[in-house]
Amino acid sequence: MSGTRYDAGARFLHWLIVLLFLAQVPAGLMMVVPAVIGDFPVLPGVEQSTIDALYIFHKGMGAILLVVVLARLLWRLTHRPPPYLDTMSAFEKRMAARAHAFLYVLMVVAAVTGYVHVIGLGFPIELLDALGVPPLIPRMEGIAVISSFVHRFTVFILAAVVGVHVAEVLRHHFVLKDGVLGRMWPPFGGAAPVAPPPPREGTVGAPPR
Repeated sequence: MSGTRYDAGARFLHWLIVLLFLAQVPAGLMMVVPAVIGDFPVLPGVEQSTIDALYIFHKGMGAILLVVVLARLLWRLTHRPPPYLDTMSAFEKRMAARAHAFLYVLMVVAAVTGYVHVIGLGFPIELLDALGVPPLIPRMEGIAVISSFVHRFTVFILAAVVGVHVAEVLRHHFVLKDGVLGRMWPPFGGAAPVAPPPPREGTVGAPPR
């Protein structure tokens, strides 16, 4: 494991994105299901006020997620990641690199299209309003509607890619047992393992003179 763990900043941002993603997807599904069904009473206990609260939460967390994803991308560009484990084949390493790049693209596209959809239709993002952040784009309903379709499609693709990523990590952890999960764990703290010192002369394994 020596030299294979991501640094504390990368690990913190990674798991923060995971938490935001786990909050965003269920909230997004819960707030659109009643609208798709077209009749709120068919979902006992779900009232319009609850849907409104979910929309406010989803919009605010989306803005935070975009900032965190951009911060994670900037961190990745300015901090060299650890090398892949030797247990991974060249093909696995190429696919892992491409999958990570694809995840960054999907997360940015999902957050940006969500923002364009909301602001383009003239709706507020309450968290940004409270922070004094003005709308960055004008009202443009045509583009906003297109952004809504792109946003939903991107989220479905993102969820699928994340699922494959998680399955692959679990395969390495439980089947191959090569320590891949330890590259991103713990979320913060926990200094990288220190390589054992070289054996002293006269001990087993010591290099010959």
